[in-house]
Parts: sequence; C-alpha cells; structure tokens
Amino acid sequence: MINISNLTITFGGRTLFENITFFVGKQDKIGLVGRNGAGKSTLFKLIQGTQRYDEGQVTLQPDLTVGHLQQELGTKQGVTIFEEAKTAFLEIEKLEKHIDEINHQLETRTDYETDSYLNLCDDLAQAEERLALLGGDQREKQIGTILKGLGFTESDFHEPIENFSGGWQMRVELAKILLQKPDVILLDEPTNHLDIVSIQWLERFLKNYPGAVILISHDRQFLDEVTNRTIEIANRTIYDYNVAYSAYKVQRAERMATLEAAYFNQQKQIADAERFIERFKAKATKAKQAQSKMKQLEKIDRIELDVEENIAMRFHFPPAPRSGTVLFEAENLKKQYDDHVVFSKAGFEIERGDKIAFVGKNGMGKSTLTKILMGLLDYEGYLKEGHNLIKGYFAQDNIASLAPKKTAFETIDDMATGDMRTKVRSLLGAFLFSGEDADKKVQVMSGGEKSRLSMAKLLLEQHNFLVLDEPTNHLDMQSKDVLKEALLKFDGTYVVVSHDREFLRGLATKVFEFKDGKVIVHLGGIDEFLAQYDAESVDEILAQENKPVSKKAAQKQQPKLSFEEQKELKRQRQKLERGLKDAEEEIEKIESRKKVFETRLSNGEVLSPEDYGKIRDLDKQLERQYANWENYTHKLEELA
Repeated sequence: MINISNLTITFGGRTLFENITFFVGKQDKIGLVGRNGAGKSTLFKLIQGTQRYDEGQVTLQPDLTVGHLQQELGTKQGVTIFEEAKTAFLEIEKLEKHIDEINHQLETRTDYETDSYLNLCDDLAQAEERLALLGGDQREKQIGTILKGLGFTESDFHEPIENFSGGWQMRVELAKILLQKPDVILLDEPTNHLDIVSIQWLERFLKNYPGAVILISHDRQFLDEVTNRTIEIANRTIYDYNVAYSAYKVQRAERMATLEAAYFNQQKQIADAERFIERFKAKATKAKQAQSKMKQLEKIDRIELDVEENIAMRFHFPPAPRSGTVLFEAENLKKQYDDHVVFSKAGFEIERGDKIAFVGKNGMGKSTLTKILMGLLDYEGYLKEGHNLIKGYFAQDNIASLAPKKTAFETIDDMATGDMRTKVRSLLGAFLFSGEDADKKVQVMSGGEKSRLSMAKLLLEQHNFLVLDEPTNHLDMQSKDVLKEALLKFDGTYVVVSHDREFLRGLATKVFEFKDGKVIVHLGGIDEFLAQYDAESVDEILAQENKPVSKKAAQKQQPKLSFEEQKELKRQRQKLERGLKDAEEEIEKIESRKKVFETRLSNGEVLSPEDYGKIRDLDKQLERQYANWENYTHKLEELA
C-alpha cells in the first residue's frame, strides 16, 4: 500500500535519511523505534504527504486513507463527547449523498449501453462497498462500542467535551480514527492517556484490525501484543525486522555484536593502511603503492556505529532530608465533586521509606489523592501530615505549566539557587539538553523533551516525599529504565501513579488499589498484589473485576483485609521476625559456649563435675531455643 524507495532527506546540512527503502503491506502491524530525533515523526509526515524530501520516491496506493493520532490537541468546545465522535462519519455522510446523486442520475437516464452510464454503475458499486465497510447503518452502535472500550461510560456520552481533561479528549480523537477505519492508522504514543484496561482493549482492537497499523510507542508490552514487525531508525537508515519488539531486541543485539566486530576489524585495516601511507608516501620506491592505498581508503564503504544509541538520562535524586516516621495518617478520607463521590472511607498510613504504587482505572481517584497529599485539593475526613515533610511533585499538568517562550536553560536557571546556578548546564546535559538543545524554546519541544525538562526541575531542591503521576509518559525506553533505577536508589518516600505494567514491577513496597469508590491498601509489591488475585498482571485484575470469579480462583483468592487488619498483620509479623532473630542469636551464643568445653575435651583435659553440669545446662538451653526457633518459623509460615 505504501512504498518508500531510495529516500533521502536533509535539514540544514544534516542528513536525516539516506537512501532508505521499505514497503508497508495491507495488514502490517509495525512498531517504529529509534532514539528521539532519529526521524520517527518525520516518517509519519512522509506517509501523510506533509514532509518534503530531497531524493527518492514515496508512493501511496490510489485512494489510500490514513488516520493519524497526534500527541497534542487543540481545545474543543460546544459539542458533546458523542457528537464529536460522530464527526468521524463525515465520509459516510458524503458517501450517502454521493450514492443518492448517482441513483438519481441512473433513474433519469436511458442511455443504458453507454460508457458513461456503465461508469456510473461502477462508481455506485464502489461507493456502496465502501459504505458497507464503514458500517454506515450501525454508526451509533459502533460509536458506543469504541467509546466504552476506551473507558467512557454512557453517562459521559452527552457531557460537553470541554468538561474532560486533555487525556480524555485525546481518547475521543483516538475513537474517531478507529471509527473511520482508515487503510493505515498512524499512532504516536497512543497509551499515554489510557488506563490499563483501555490499553488492553486497544491492544485487542489493533491486533485484529483489518488494515495496517504503524506505532510509535515506549510501552514494551503494548508493542509486543500489537506488532508483527519492527522498523528501527538509526545512522540515517532503517533496519527492518519481521518480529515484535522483544524478539527484535534479541535479533538487534546479535546484529550489533556482528557489526561491532566488523567495525573494529575495519578500523584496524584503516589504521594499518594510514600508517603505510604516512611512512612510504615520500619514498620513490613505495610512492605508487602508497597512492594505491589512498585510493582504496577513499572507496571503502565505512561501517558506522550508532554512537548516540546508549545516551540516556543520567541522574539521581538528591539525598532526602530525614522526615518523621509517619508522613501521612488518614481516616475516613472522602473526596466528592457535587454528587459524584470519587472515594470515601479511605484509611491508610504512609511511613518513612514507603515505596507506593497507585493502580486502578482512570477516574477512580488516583490523581485526586495525589493532589490531596500535595495540598492542592480540599477533602472531607482526617488527614494528618508528619514532621519535616518536604514534598516534590511531578504530573502531566507540570508540562502544561512550562512557559512556552522560555528556553530549557532559562526554565532551569530561573529556579536555580546557590551552587545550582553554576550547574545548570550540567543538569540539562543529564536530561539530554546539551549544546543547542539547551537553548530550544519550550513551545517547539516534543512531549518527551517537555517531560524531561519538568523532571529536571525536581532535582533543583531536596525532597523526602515524591509524588510522580504518570512520569513515564513521553519518555523513551532507556530513560524509563534510568528513572526506575533512580527511584530504587532514592532514600526518601515516594508515590508512583502509572499504567506502565513493566515499570511498576520492583518499585513498590505497598500498592494502593483504587476501585469502586474505595482505596484498598495492599502490603507488599506488585507481585504480592497480583498473588492476592491469583492473576498474572495488573491489567488482568482490572479487566476481569466485573466478571464472575471461577470456583477455582475463588478458592485460591485470599480474603480481603481492612487496612487496620493489614497493619495488625504487619505488627505480628515484625514481632515474630524479631523473636526468630533473637532465637538464632541465642543458639549461636550457646553453641559458642559449648564449643569451649568441647575444645578442652579434645585437647585431653579432664573436666570437673561442675563443668559437666554446665554442659547439661547449655544443652537444655539449646533445646529450648531450638524449640523457640521452630515455633517462630511455624507461626511466620502460618501468617504468610
């Protein structure tokens, strides 16, 4: 359907693509990968016909329809969610009008054998075929199905679109593209504004979509579920792999190992040739050979490595000032907007050192609770803050608050104080704003660049409590890994709100589940949380929460405990663990004392009756401590 042949594009003396060639077939599901600035968005523009090129050819099948989801949208007002979604059917309305016009002509004409009349019949057949494909007679049902799949409820359908956040408006744009059923769908970070359940629904939809799909995404699992082909952009060219993302990574590693070996071998040959030329170019007997070597060097097709491929954010959070033991204590916490109760009767403690993940569907209150913790929203109920609490906050709203006409340098420099004033360039470099990028204005930055700049602002001050609301949106995969590593090393307390299933694994010591107007606290990390539901992943839990639980799963599922019950369970476990540790230490001490007598005996010394009495006492003590150890171990197993 799309053929790109020997394409070359240059910008201001820099070559972005050089002689690239690839073909997009009718049912290809392609993941487009590469570092920021490699040219992924430029390829989208080429397919849409909005990007110039210097050489080569871009050929699209006649009448090919292309749907494109952008990362950023303009503000819309005055229409409901359903009305806006219905604009996707403008093509259907035009087709219906066109069909009516053709039928009218056919009814009034009598030149049945002419080419003109037969061409009209062909036009009618094609228009009716296209109308059937678009499902013209089922448009309202289709709108409802796709809006619900993307997380809207029927009560949302007739609400004004301006009442919804930018993320929800982005879902409407995505719904419109899916309803239009274009031949090719271009999606740039489609999961950024979706919750886990909607991501899973979109995965299934795109996987079974009859047309072609090309994705730019930093969600590994999403790429694996949807794509069957991966195109990597690097070194001004493309590398085409007929596999999904994870398999591509394996194949790519093998290719890079081979390429690096060939590169170093070639570099050795070049160095040898250059030494020969330098040594013999002035000698008459060897000058001819030196000239020949020089010509060979000029003709050599030099291997290039992508030296920037391993560049990623390099940073760590500043040391956390010591806070009180309990940072937050909540009882009967409630948040309500008019008649809508977001959550109620929430009770929890956030203690120093807690690493907390917020999970649940969008609209269940995750971001609302983060704003309450940050003091940005009022609430009902009891919420007490602990001693010496120093808060840091990252949310997608931060990106919108960046001054559009300021440069990256000005944004950081205006906030920096003290010694940080001399380190602004270094800090920007750590977040990939080096050289000219530091002087780039916010208004021309990509979503990823704005996200990195907002994250950099967090490092200007010390915090002991961080709230990160969807921090991985717009970050590439390397940057997500670096952020995760920085969080794991952070010595303060944090809350992470994320729908990125892989990112959450290993980050949490507590999970707050937002469900049905409740905040349910689970002690332990994501794996322990999943085990309580006998599930493999967070999205499986959320997607199945309205389905009946099988008898087998019900038998395995652990009973739900209140927060107070979980706290008591934790206290019991800590008490038993201390008892177990004390028993182990006592056993070690008694065995050390007993070993003194055993050493004396092995050296031939005759012990007194008093010594033998001491050995018998030690044996009894040892027996008691072993009994204690077994008792504590058994109780801990029962508690688990």
